[in-house]
Amino acid sequence: MLDEVFRAHWSRVLASLVGYLRDIELAEDAAQEAFTIAAERWPRDGTPENPAGWLIATARNRAIDRIRRDRLRVVKTEQLHLELRLQEQREVAVDETTTFPDERLELIFTCCHPALALEAQVGLTLRALGGLSTEEIARAFLVPFETMSKRLTRAKHKIRDAAIPFSVPPDHVLPERLDAVLAVVYLIFNQGWGDGRVDMAAEAIRLGRALCELMPDDPEPRGLLALMLIDNARSASRFQRGELVLLDDQDRALWDDERIDEGRTLLRRAVALGGGGGYALQAAIAELHLHEPRDWEQIALLYLRLERLTGSPVVSLNRAVAVAELEGPAAALALLDELELSSYRYYHSTRGELLGRLGRLDDARAAYTHALELTEPGPERRFLAGRLADLA
Repeated sequence: MLDEVFRAHWSRVLASLVGYLRDIELAEDAAQEAFTIAAERWPRDGTPENPAGWLIATARNRAIDRIRRDRLRVVKTEQLHLELRLQEQREVAVDETTTFPDERLELIFTCCHPALALEAQVGLTLRALGGLSTEEIARAFLVPFETMSKRLTRAKHKIRDAAIPFSVPPDHVLPERLDAVLAVVYLIFNQGWGDGRVDMAAEAIRLGRALCELMPDDPEPRGLLALMLIDNARSASRFQRGELVLLDDQDRALWDDERIDEGRTLLRRAVALGGGGGYALQAAIAELHLHEPRDWEQIALLYLRLERLTGSPVVSLNRAVAVAELEGPAAALALLDELELSSYRYYHSTRGELLGRLGRLDDARAAYTHALELTEPGPERRFLAGRLADLA
């Protein structure tokens, strides 16, 4: 019950609290306390008419109580001013039906402020907007839990201490702030896409739509939204009876044609606006994968352009998959051997596939075993275990 409530309302509740308190750490603590209270009371008293409103109001009051307690220990002028302002607002009656503004877009730009390192921007917004745990974010960045935990804490303190504004930047600043925001949205989508969490993928798409409205003449938000929609259109076919289904085996009748058409329209608009950036290229590749048979030569060419643009070894890995279809597994394996991706599970699973095709079964089993060690329990892990069993 609480898990569903958390997924549905976390980002909205936290964004409202940050706009109210101007302190992400305090807002996060208050939000977590409100969700804990909800877990205790709602099963007994019933779910409120406006769950988000109830959670926000409860969290606000808890935050005020905490500030009061802190004042008894440490007297800070800033805290006193905040308490007075909050107390004045608290006198206005707030009940479970109260409507609060949706301030998620302000929150994402606050978390992505250039005063923060890019890794901190992305990680903090994944926590605030996507509701990911620190452990999940650490896995997404391929870093230890302790490293990510310290990174997030430093980012929260810097936002508070530097009084980074809680607002959407003015038009002349928006382009330079957009790259980190797009990276955040795409990582949120990928987390939901990889885990089959429809709510997180939907949240990323909602944020993508908001960015397109905010920046109507910029091609990259449209490229990203096109990419997410084209991928998300296949959601219903990716898992059957809880098991992962590869693209070639998916039931195309389950694909959402409306979303595919919208994605293609957005991609054309991005190209018309001069879009040749990373997200537009990825959207074009995703669209080519929908065709049967696939144009592997064109896919490999687009991956090469993307590789030159980003310098990403993960892009090189994906290009190697296309090269395997064009030139054979040995040529693809030669590309993989040049990459430094030893902590990336898809690197090892791809090696396992290529080695298996070459008949190097012992090496293939070792690669799949390594991939399994890096994969969390779930459909993907069971799929890899099946591949390993097939080799036996």
